[in-house]
Amino acid sequence: MIVPVILSGGAGTRLWPLSRELYPKQFLDLVSDQTMLQETVSRLAGVSDLAAPLVVCNEEHRFLVAEQLRQIDVAPEAIILEPEGRNTAPAVALAALQALSDEEDPLLLILPADHAIADREAFKEAIESAAVLAAAGSLVTFGIVPDSPETGYGYIRRGDHRGVPVGDFEGYFPVAEFVEKPDRETAQAYVEGGNYLWNSGMFMFRASRYLKELQKFSPVMVESCSEAMQGAVTDLDFTRPVAEAFRACPGDSIDYAVMEKTDAAVVIPLQAGWSDVGSWSSLWAVQEQDEAGNVIRGDVLATDTSNCYLHASGRLVASVGLENHVVVETADAVLVAARDKVQDVRDIVNQLKQLERKETLLHRRVHRPWGTYECIDAGERFQVKRITVAPGASLSMQRHHHRAEHWVVVKGTANVVCGEREFTVSENESTYIPVGELHRLNNPGKIPLEIIEVQSGSYLGEDDIVRVDDVFGRS
Repeated sequence: MIVPVILSGGAGTRLWPLSRELYPKQFLDLVSDQTMLQETVSRLAGVSDLAAPLVVCNEEHRFLVAEQLRQIDVAPEAIILEPEGRNTAPAVALAALQALSDEEDPLLLILPADHAIADREAFKEAIESAAVLAAAGSLVTFGIVPDSPETGYGYIRRGDHRGVPVGDFEGYFPVAEFVEKPDRETAQAYVEGGNYLWNSGMFMFRASRYLKELQKFSPVMVESCSEAMQGAVTDLDFTRPVAEAFRACPGDSIDYAVMEKTDAAVVIPLQAGWSDVGSWSSLWAVQEQDEAGNVIRGDVLATDTSNCYLHASGRLVASVGLENHVVVETADAVLVAARDKVQDVRDIVNQLKQLERKETLLHRRVHRPWGTYECIDAGERFQVKRITVAPGASLSMQRHHHRAEHWVVVKGTANVVCGEREFTVSENESTYIPVGELHRLNNPGKIPLEIIEVQSGSYLGEDDIVRVDDVFGRS
Protein backbone atom coordinates (compact mmCIF):
# COMPACT_ATOMS: atom_id res chain seq x y z
CA MET A 1 0.00 0.00 0.00
CA ILE A 2 1.25 3.47 -0.93
CA VAL A 3 0.21 6.28 1.41
CA PRO A 4 0.67 9.77 -0.08
CA VAL A 5 1.96 12.22 2.52
CA ILE A 6 1.20 15.77 1.39
CA LEU A 7 3.36 18.40 3.07
CA SER A 8 1.40 21.65 3.12
CA GLY A 9 3.32 23.84 5.52
CA GLY A 10 5.05 26.32 3.18
CA ALA A 11 4.55 30.08 3.15
CA GLY A 12 5.51 30.81 -0.48
CA THR A 13 6.86 34.32 0.23
CA ARG A 14 8.53 34.62 -3.20
CA LEU A 15 5.08 34.63 -4.82
CA TRP A 16 3.89 37.65 -2.85
CA PRO A 17 1.48 39.46 -3.24
CA LEU A 18 -0.69 36.52 -4.39
CA SER A 19 0.77 34.23 -1.73
CA ARG A 20 0.32 35.33 1.90
CA GLU A 21 1.22 33.61 5.17
CA LEU A 22 -2.39 32.73 5.92
CA TYR A 23 -3.20 31.95 2.27
CA PRO A 24 0.04 30.63 0.70
CA LYS A 25 0.67 29.38 -2.81
CA GLN A 26 -0.45 25.77 -2.28
CA PHE A 27 -4.02 27.08 -1.93
CA LEU A 28 -3.90 29.17 -5.12
CA ASP A 29 -4.92 28.14 -8.65
CA LEU A 30 -1.65 29.17 -10.25
CA VAL A 31 -1.21 26.70 -13.14
CA SER A 32 -4.74 25.35 -13.75
CA ASP A 33 -8.30 25.70 -12.51
CA GLN A 34 -7.30 23.59 -9.49
CA THR A 35 -5.20 24.83 -6.61
CA MET A 36 -1.66 23.53 -6.18
CA LEU A 37 -2.82 21.29 -3.32
CA GLN A 38 -5.65 19.89 -5.42
CA GLU A 39 -3.29 19.34 -8.36
CA THR A 40 -0.88 17.42 -6.10
CA VAL A 41 -3.61 15.02 -5.00
CA SER A 42 -5.36 14.76 -8.37
CA ARG A 43 -2.24 13.79 -10.33
CA LEU A 44 -2.02 10.58 -8.28
CA ALA A 45 -5.19 9.20 -9.88
CA GLY A 46 -4.43 5.84 -11.44
CA VAL A 47 -1.44 4.98 -9.24
CA SER A 48 -1.73 1.32 -8.19
CA ASP A 49 -2.47 0.33 -4.60
CA LEU A 50 -2.95 3.92 -3.45
CA ALA A 51 -4.41 4.74 -0.03
CA ALA A 52 -6.14 7.93 1.09
CA PRO A 53 -3.66 10.77 1.64
CA LEU A 54 -2.22 12.01 4.91
CA VAL A 55 -1.83 15.80 4.94
CA VAL A 56 0.50 17.64 7.30
CA CYS A 57 -0.23 21.36 7.68
CA ASN A 58 -0.24 24.07 10.30
CA GLU A 59 -3.10 25.16 12.50
CA GLU A 60 -3.97 28.28 10.53
CA HIS A 61 -4.48 26.37 7.26
CA ARG A 62 -6.54 23.45 8.56
CA PHE A 63 -9.92 24.54 7.20
CA LEU A 64 -8.44 25.52 3.84
CA VAL A 65 -6.96 22.02 3.47
CA ALA A 66 -10.20 20.31 4.49
CA GLU A 67 -12.36 22.43 2.18
CA GLN A 68 -10.09 22.15 -0.86
CA LEU A 69 -9.94 18.36 -0.53
CA ARG A 70 -13.73 18.26 -0.13
CA GLN A 71 -14.09 20.23 -3.37
CA ILE A 72 -12.34 17.43 -5.31
CA ASP A 73 -14.16 14.65 -3.41
CA VAL A 74 -11.07 13.40 -1.58
CA ALA A 75 -11.45 12.17 1.99
CA PRO A 76 -8.02 12.22 3.66
CA GLU A 77 -6.96 9.51 6.07
CA ALA A 78 -5.96 12.31 8.44
CA ILE A 79 -5.01 15.99 8.48
CA ILE A 80 -2.17 16.28 10.98
CA LEU A 81 -1.76 19.75 12.48
CA GLU A 82 1.81 20.73 13.33
CA PRO A 83 1.76 22.74 16.57
CA GLU A 84 4.77 24.63 15.20
CA GLY A 85 6.85 24.49 12.03
CA ARG A 86 9.87 22.19 12.44
CA ASN A 87 10.82 21.57 8.79
CA THR A 88 10.15 18.41 6.78
CA ALA A 89 11.87 15.66 8.79
CA PRO A 90 9.61 15.95 11.87
CA ALA A 91 6.53 16.47 9.68
CA VAL A 92 7.21 13.18 7.91
CA ALA A 93 7.93 11.48 11.24
CA LEU A 94 4.44 12.45 12.43
CA ALA A 95 2.96 11.04 9.23
CA ALA A 96 5.00 7.82 9.50
CA LEU A 97 3.81 7.24 13.06
CA GLN A 98 0.21 7.88 12.00
CA ALA A 99 0.56 5.52 9.02
CA LEU A 100 1.98 2.74 11.17
CA SER A 101 -1.05 3.01 13.44
CA ASP A 102 -3.37 2.58 10.42
CA GLU A 103 -1.48 0.06 8.25
CA GLU A 104 1.00 -2.75 8.86
CA ASP A 105 3.94 -0.91 7.29
CA PRO A 106 2.97 1.10 4.18
CA LEU A 107 5.17 2.84 1.67
CA LEU A 108 5.09 6.60 2.14
CA LEU A 109 5.15 8.85 -0.92
CA ILE A 110 6.29 12.28 0.31
CA LEU A 111 5.04 15.16 -1.85
CA PRO A 112 5.20 18.91 -1.24
CA ALA A 113 1.78 20.43 -1.89
CA ASP A 114 3.02 23.27 -4.10
CA HIS A 115 4.82 21.71 -7.08
CA ALA A 116 3.79 21.58 -10.74
CA ILE A 117 4.27 18.45 -12.86
CA ALA A 118 3.25 18.57 -16.52
CA ASP A 119 3.74 14.91 -17.52
CA ARG A 120 1.55 12.90 -15.15
CA GLU A 121 2.22 9.59 -16.90
CA ALA A 122 5.99 9.91 -16.52
CA PHE A 123 5.45 10.81 -12.87
CA LYS A 124 3.26 7.74 -12.27
CA GLU A 125 5.87 5.50 -13.89
CA ALA A 126 8.52 6.96 -11.59
CA ILE A 127 6.30 6.31 -8.55
CA GLU A 128 5.79 2.69 -9.54
CA SER A 129 9.54 2.22 -10.02
CA ALA A 130 10.25 3.91 -6.68
CA ALA A 131 7.78 1.55 -4.99
CA VAL A 132 9.90 -1.43 -6.08
CA LEU A 133 13.02 0.11 -4.54
CA ALA A 134 11.29 1.31 -1.37
CA ALA A 135 9.71 -2.09 -0.77
CA ALA A 136 13.22 -3.58 -0.92
CA GLY A 137 14.44 -1.19 1.80
CA SER A 138 15.81 1.82 -0.09
CA LEU A 139 15.11 5.44 0.74
CA VAL A 140 14.22 6.87 -2.65
CA THR A 141 14.35 10.45 -3.82
CA PHE A 142 13.35 11.81 -7.22
CA GLY A 143 16.03 13.87 -8.97
CA ILE A 144 14.91 16.18 -11.75
CA VAL A 145 17.02 16.07 -14.91
CA PRO A 146 18.08 19.73 -15.26
CA ASP A 147 17.50 21.67 -18.47
CA SER A 148 19.18 24.89 -17.30
CA PRO A 149 21.76 26.09 -14.73
CA GLU A 150 19.17 26.88 -12.05
CA THR A 151 20.55 28.65 -8.96
CA GLY A 152 17.30 28.46 -6.99
CA TYR A 153 17.41 24.67 -6.48
CA GLY A 154 19.60 22.33 -4.47
CA TYR A 155 21.27 19.52 -6.42
CA ILE A 156 21.88 15.78 -5.98
CA ARG A 157 25.11 14.26 -7.29
CA ARG A 158 24.31 10.74 -8.37
CA GLY A 159 26.76 7.87 -8.29
CA ASP A 160 28.78 7.15 -11.41
CA HIS A 161 27.16 3.77 -11.98
CA ARG A 162 23.61 2.49 -11.80
CA GLY A 163 22.47 0.60 -8.74
CA VAL A 164 22.14 -3.18 -8.61
CA PRO A 165 18.94 -4.21 -10.46
CA VAL A 166 15.90 -4.71 -8.24
CA GLY A 167 13.62 -7.05 -10.11
CA ASP A 168 13.53 -5.70 -13.65
CA PHE A 169 14.27 -2.11 -12.60
CA GLU A 170 17.71 -0.63 -13.32
CA GLY A 171 16.93 3.06 -13.79
CA TYR A 172 18.29 4.39 -10.51
CA PHE A 173 21.58 5.47 -8.94
CA PRO A 174 23.05 5.58 -5.44
CA VAL A 175 23.08 9.09 -3.98
CA ALA A 176 26.65 10.35 -3.80
CA GLU A 177 26.03 13.81 -2.37
CA PHE A 178 23.42 16.51 -1.68
CA VAL A 179 24.59 19.97 -2.73
CA GLU A 180 23.29 23.36 -1.62
CA LYS A 181 22.04 25.97 -4.10
CA PRO A 182 25.03 26.90 -6.30
CA ASP A 183 26.08 30.12 -8.00
CA ARG A 184 25.54 30.45 -11.74
CA GLU A 185 29.00 29.25 -12.79
CA THR A 186 28.82 26.18 -10.56
CA ALA A 187 25.29 25.37 -11.70
CA GLN A 188 26.45 25.54 -15.33
CA ALA A 189 29.22 23.05 -14.54
CA TYR A 190 26.70 20.73 -12.86
CA VAL A 191 24.45 20.72 -15.93
CA GLU A 192 27.35 20.14 -18.33
CA GLY A 193 28.79 17.37 -16.17
CA GLY A 194 25.63 15.27 -16.38
CA ASN A 195 25.90 13.70 -12.92
CA TYR A 196 23.81 16.31 -11.09
CA LEU A 197 20.04 16.42 -10.71
CA TRP A 198 17.77 19.02 -9.17
CA ASN A 199 16.64 18.10 -5.68
CA SER A 200 12.84 17.83 -5.95
CA GLY A 201 12.06 17.29 -2.27
CA MET A 202 9.94 14.23 -3.17
CA PHE A 203 10.66 10.86 -1.54
CA MET A 204 9.43 7.31 -1.08
CA PHE A 205 10.26 4.78 1.66
CA ARG A 206 8.63 2.43 4.13
CA ALA A 207 7.31 4.16 7.23
CA SER A 208 9.31 1.89 9.54
CA ARG A 209 12.49 2.28 7.46
CA TYR A 210 12.35 6.04 7.67
CA LEU A 211 11.81 5.99 11.43
CA LYS A 212 14.64 3.48 11.87
CA GLU A 213 17.08 5.70 9.99
CA LEU A 214 15.83 8.82 11.78
CA GLN A 215 16.31 7.04 15.12
CA LYS A 216 19.91 6.31 14.12
CA PHE A 217 20.78 9.91 13.27
CA SER A 218 18.34 11.98 15.35
CA PRO A 219 16.88 9.95 18.24
CA VAL A 220 15.59 13.10 20.00
CA MET A 221 13.43 13.85 16.96
CA VAL A 222 11.86 10.40 16.99
CA GLU A 223 11.31 10.57 20.73
CA SER A 224 9.62 13.99 20.54
CA CYS A 225 7.40 13.01 17.61
CA SER A 226 6.45 9.68 19.20
CA GLU A 227 5.44 11.41 22.42
CA ALA A 228 3.48 14.00 20.45
CA MET A 229 1.55 11.35 18.51
CA GLN A 230 0.93 9.07 21.50
CA GLY A 231 -1.06 11.85 23.13
CA ALA A 232 -2.64 13.15 19.90
CA VAL A 233 -6.34 13.92 19.93
CA THR A 234 -8.83 13.87 17.06
CA ASP A 235 -10.82 17.06 16.53
CA LEU A 236 -13.33 17.04 13.65
CA ASP A 237 -11.20 16.08 10.60
CA PHE A 238 -7.94 16.92 12.35
CA THR A 239 -5.28 15.06 14.33
CA ARG A 240 -3.61 17.28 16.92
CA PRO A 241 -0.23 16.08 18.26
CA VAL A 242 0.74 17.15 21.78
CA ALA A 243 2.11 20.66 21.30
CA GLU A 244 4.60 20.69 24.19
CA ALA A 245 6.21 17.43 23.09
CA PHE A 246 6.47 18.50 19.45
CA ARG A 247 7.99 21.87 20.31
CA ALA A 248 10.89 20.01 21.95
CA CYS A 249 11.67 18.45 18.57
CA PRO A 250 14.73 19.63 16.59
CA GLY A 251 13.94 21.18 13.23
CA ASP A 252 15.65 19.71 10.17
CA SER A 253 14.90 18.82 6.57
CA ILE A 254 14.62 15.19 5.44
CA ASP A 255 17.80 15.74 3.43
CA TYR A 256 19.87 16.88 6.40
CA ALA A 257 18.35 14.62 9.04
CA VAL A 258 18.40 11.36 7.05
CA MET A 259 19.18 11.35 3.35
CA GLU A 260 22.67 12.91 3.58
CA LYS A 261 23.71 10.42 6.27
CA THR A 262 22.09 7.10 5.35
CA ASP A 263 23.79 4.52 3.13
CA ALA A 264 20.39 3.45 1.73
CA ALA A 265 19.61 6.62 -0.29
CA VAL A 266 19.00 6.18 -4.03
CA VAL A 267 17.80 8.58 -6.70
CA ILE A 268 15.53 8.06 -9.71
CA PRO A 269 16.11 10.58 -12.53
CA LEU A 270 12.79 12.16 -13.48
CA GLN A 271 11.81 14.09 -16.60
CA ALA A 272 8.17 15.09 -16.15
CA GLY A 273 7.98 18.86 -16.61
CA TRP A 274 8.58 19.48 -12.89
CA SER A 275 8.78 22.88 -11.22
CA ASP A 276 8.60 23.92 -7.59
CA VAL A 277 6.92 27.17 -8.78
CA GLY A 278 9.16 28.94 -6.33
CA SER A 279 9.21 32.32 -8.03
CA TRP A 280 7.36 34.43 -10.57
CA SER A 281 9.93 33.56 -13.23
CA SER A 282 9.39 29.82 -12.73
CA LEU A 283 5.62 30.33 -12.84
CA TRP A 284 6.05 32.23 -16.13
CA ALA A 285 8.14 29.35 -17.47
CA VAL A 286 5.57 26.60 -16.79
CA GLN A 287 2.54 28.42 -18.22
CA GLU A 288 1.37 28.87 -21.79
CA GLN A 289 2.74 32.03 -23.36
CA ASP A 290 1.28 34.08 -26.19
CA GLU A 291 3.13 34.94 -29.41
CA ALA A 292 4.99 37.74 -27.61
CA GLY A 293 6.08 35.42 -24.80
CA ASN A 294 3.65 36.90 -22.29
CA VAL A 295 1.65 35.00 -19.68
CA ILE A 296 -1.57 36.92 -19.04
CA ARG A 297 -4.04 36.25 -16.23
CA GLY A 298 -7.14 38.35 -15.65
CA ASP A 299 -8.15 41.72 -17.13
CA VAL A 300 -4.92 42.77 -18.87
CA LEU A 301 -4.15 44.94 -21.91
CA ALA A 302 -0.58 44.78 -23.24
CA THR A 303 1.04 46.90 -25.95
CA ASP A 304 4.66 46.56 -27.09
CA THR A 305 5.15 44.11 -24.21
CA SER A 306 7.12 40.87 -24.36
CA ASN A 307 8.24 37.99 -22.14
CA CYS A 308 6.26 39.28 -19.16
CA TYR A 309 4.03 37.76 -16.49
CA LEU A 310 0.96 40.01 -16.11
CA HIS A 311 -1.66 39.13 -13.49
CA ALA A 312 -4.77 41.15 -12.66
CA SER A 313 -6.88 39.98 -9.72
CA GLY A 314 -9.61 42.63 -9.74
CA ARG A 315 -8.69 45.76 -11.69
CA LEU A 316 -7.57 46.44 -15.24
CA VAL A 317 -3.80 46.16 -15.66
CA ALA A 318 -2.31 47.90 -18.72
CA SER A 319 1.33 47.63 -19.79
CA VAL A 320 3.22 49.59 -22.45
CA GLY A 321 6.81 48.94 -23.53
CA LEU A 322 7.65 46.34 -20.89
CA GLU A 323 10.07 43.47 -21.45
CA ASN A 324 11.00 40.65 -19.07
CA HIS A 325 8.91 42.01 -16.21
CA VAL A 326 6.41 40.72 -13.67
CA VAL A 327 3.33 42.76 -12.78
CA VAL A 328 0.90 41.32 -10.23
CA GLU A 329 -2.17 43.24 -9.00
CA THR A 330 -4.24 42.34 -5.96
CA ALA A 331 -6.86 44.31 -4.03
CA ASP A 332 -4.32 45.75 -1.58
CA ALA A 333 -0.91 45.54 -3.29
CA VAL A 334 0.79 45.72 -6.69
CA LEU A 335 4.16 44.13 -7.48
CA VAL A 336 6.34 45.35 -10.37
CA ALA A 337 9.66 43.52 -10.76
CA ALA A 338 12.25 42.64 -13.36
CA ARG A 339 11.94 38.93 -14.12
CA ASP A 340 15.60 38.29 -13.30
CA LYS A 341 15.16 39.91 -9.85
CA VAL A 342 12.07 38.05 -8.63
CA GLN A 343 14.07 36.02 -6.10
CA ASP A 344 14.40 39.30 -4.19
CA VAL A 345 10.64 39.58 -3.61
CA ARG A 346 11.28 38.02 -0.19
CA ASP A 347 13.20 41.20 0.70
CA ILE A 348 9.98 43.18 0.21
CA VAL A 349 8.15 40.68 2.41
CA ASN A 350 10.80 41.09 5.10
CA GLN A 351 10.45 44.88 4.95
CA LEU A 352 6.68 44.58 5.32
CA LYS A 353 7.14 42.34 8.38
CA GLN A 354 9.54 44.80 9.96
CA LEU A 355 6.96 47.53 9.43
CA GLU A 356 4.30 45.19 10.93
CA ARG A 357 2.10 45.61 7.88
CA LYS A 358 -0.73 43.13 7.39
CA GLU A 359 -0.09 42.68 3.65
CA THR A 360 2.24 39.77 4.46
CA LEU A 361 -0.46 37.88 6.36
CA LEU A 362 -3.80 38.27 4.64
CA HIS A 363 -5.50 39.25 1.45
CA ARG A 364 -8.31 41.77 1.66
CA ARG A 365 -10.59 38.78 1.12
CA VAL A 366 -10.15 36.53 4.16
CA HIS A 367 -11.14 32.86 4.10
CA ARG A 368 -12.92 31.28 7.04
CA PRO A 369 -14.31 27.74 7.45
CA TRP A 370 -17.83 29.07 6.85
CA GLY A 371 -17.00 31.28 3.82
CA THR A 372 -15.20 34.60 3.27
CA TYR A 373 -15.25 38.25 4.28
CA GLU A 374 -13.73 41.25 2.55
CA CYS A 375 -13.24 44.77 3.86
CA ILE A 376 -14.54 47.17 1.21
CA ASP A 377 -14.33 50.45 3.15
CA ALA A 378 -13.13 51.68 6.54
CA GLY A 379 -12.73 54.92 8.45
CA GLU A 380 -12.66 56.27 11.98
CA ARG A 381 -15.17 54.25 14.06
CA PHE A 382 -16.66 52.35 11.08
CA GLN A 383 -15.88 49.47 8.74
CA VAL A 384 -17.84 47.94 5.84
CA LYS A 385 -17.46 44.28 4.93
CA ARG A 386 -18.85 41.98 2.29
CA ILE A 387 -19.56 38.61 3.89
CA THR A 388 -20.26 35.38 1.99
CA VAL A 389 -21.56 32.35 3.91
CA ALA A 390 -21.50 28.95 2.21
CA PRO A 391 -24.76 26.96 1.94
CA GLY A 392 -25.49 25.22 5.23
CA ALA A 393 -22.64 26.96 7.04
CA SER A 394 -22.86 28.82 10.33
CA LEU A 395 -20.74 31.43 12.08
CA SER A 396 -20.06 31.04 15.79
CA MET A 397 -22.40 32.26 18.53
CA GLN A 398 -20.51 35.38 19.58
CA ARG A 399 -20.58 38.88 20.99
CA HIS A 400 -18.48 42.03 20.64
CA HIS A 401 -17.55 44.38 23.46
CA HIS A 402 -16.78 47.42 21.33
CA ARG A 403 -18.83 47.35 18.14
CA ALA A 404 -22.37 47.13 16.85
CA GLU A 405 -23.23 45.61 13.47
CA HIS A 406 -25.83 46.30 10.79
CA TRP A 407 -26.47 43.45 8.32
CA VAL A 408 -28.08 43.94 4.89
CA VAL A 409 -28.84 40.77 2.93
CA VAL A 410 -28.11 41.23 -0.79
CA LYS A 411 -28.33 37.59 -1.90
CA GLY A 412 -29.89 34.50 -0.34
CA THR A 413 -31.61 34.12 3.00
CA ALA A 414 -30.09 34.51 6.46
CA ASN A 415 -31.11 32.81 9.66
CA VAL A 416 -30.21 35.15 12.53
CA VAL A 417 -30.04 34.64 16.28
CA CYS A 418 -29.88 37.91 18.23
CA GLY A 419 -30.27 37.65 21.97
CA GLU A 420 -33.45 35.67 22.70
CA ARG A 421 -34.81 36.10 19.16
CA GLU A 422 -34.34 33.85 16.12
CA PHE A 423 -35.63 35.07 12.76
CA THR A 424 -35.12 35.10 8.99
CA VAL A 425 -33.72 38.00 6.95
CA SER A 426 -34.34 37.87 3.18
CA GLU A 427 -32.88 39.82 0.26
CA ASN A 428 -33.16 43.62 0.58
CA GLU A 429 -33.92 43.28 4.32
CA SER A 430 -31.66 44.20 7.22
CA THR A 431 -31.15 43.74 10.94
CA TYR A 432 -29.13 45.34 13.76
CA ILE A 433 -26.85 43.68 16.35
CA PRO A 434 -26.26 45.91 19.42
CA VAL A 435 -22.92 46.08 21.24
CA GLY A 436 -22.53 43.13 23.63
CA GLU A 437 -25.49 41.15 22.28
CA LEU A 438 -25.06 37.42 21.67
CA HIS A 439 -25.67 36.66 18.01
CA ARG A 440 -25.19 34.09 15.27
CA LEU A 441 -25.58 34.06 11.48
CA ASN A 442 -26.13 30.98 9.35
CA ASN A 443 -27.16 30.15 5.81
CA PRO A 444 -30.06 27.67 5.65
CA GLY A 445 -30.29 27.89 1.85
CA LYS A 446 -28.72 26.11 -1.12
CA ILE A 447 -26.96 29.16 -2.61
CA PRO A 448 -24.25 31.34 -1.03
CA LEU A 449 -25.55 33.98 1.34
CA GLU A 450 -24.10 37.44 0.75
CA ILE A 451 -24.52 40.29 3.21
CA ILE A 452 -23.10 43.77 3.63
CA GLU A 453 -22.01 44.33 7.23
CA VAL A 454 -21.52 47.85 8.59
CA GLN A 455 -19.57 47.88 11.85
CA SER A 456 -19.52 50.94 14.13
CA GLY A 457 -17.80 51.45 17.44
CA SER A 458 -14.67 52.43 19.33
CA TYR A 459 -12.65 49.33 18.28
CA LEU A 460 -13.17 47.21 15.16
CA GLY A 461 -10.35 44.63 15.37
CA GLU A 462 -10.94 40.93 14.64
CA ASP A 463 -9.83 40.07 18.18
CA ASP A 464 -13.00 41.69 19.58
CA ILE A 465 -14.85 38.39 19.16
CA VAL A 466 -15.98 36.37 22.18
CA ARG A 467 -17.09 32.94 20.92
CA VAL A 468 -19.63 31.16 23.10
CA ASP A 469 -20.27 28.22 20.75
CA ASP A 470 -18.57 27.25 17.49
CA VAL A 471 -19.20 24.23 15.24
CA PHE A 472 -15.58 24.46 14.01
CA GLY A 473 -14.04 24.17 17.47
CA ARG A 474 -12.42 27.61 17.48
CA SER A 475 -11.78 29.29 20.82
